[in-house]
Amino acid sequence: MTQPSPPPDIRPARSVAELLAASPLFDAPVHPSHALDFLGREGHHLFLAYAAGEPVGFISGMETTHPDKGPEMLLYELGVAPAHRRLGIGRALIEALAEVARERGCRGM
Repeated sequence: MTQPSPPPDIRPARSVAELLAASPLFDAPVHPSHALDFLGREGHHLFLAYAAGEPVGFISGMETTHPDKGPEMLLYELGVAPAHRRLGIGRALIEALAEVARERGCRGM
């Protein structure tokens, strides 16, 4: 019988250094000025998932408003390192972003 994996450590990204350390998870290397711009924008959210202290996943989302719908959260991108897939990390990242959406009054995601 295999032991269940411990739950991932999900944290909001707060610094360019964190995003640079997670760069292999993204489609291309993280560019410091783009990372700083993203982190500084109101309504932009990025969470990192850690396993054994190493970044293994991320999710990004952006708040938007549509004239007939009100505020919503757009899930922009989700990625999990191949060796860490199918362990609930993607689900935990989505739940973290959904919680922020609820806290910020978004009507959907």
